[in-house]
Amino acid sequence: MAQVNIRVDDDLKEKGEALFSSLGLTFSSAVNIFLSQAVREGGLPFAVTTRTERDPFYSKENLERLQKSITQMESTGGTVHEVPLDD
Repeated sequence: MAQVNIRVDDDLKEKGEALFSSLGLTFSSAVNIFLSQAVREGGLPFAVTTRTERDPFYSKENLERLQKSITQMESTGGTVHEVPLDD
């Protein structure tokens, strides 16, 4: 089996090890999973972008719309009404 040496920021490695441990994995097994998935996908197994926004579901606009829907449902006893996109 091959051995690979990489340099990783100490804090990042520590956080990664804690995360992987909570998943029942070692750092080495997590890296092997990443490499296996990259080979299977034929590229990185996630999007690499310069975007800084997160999942649009959690955007300010969408959360406000969801809150309006919740308020409307509560005020009508749970009856569902469509909230216009323009609201």
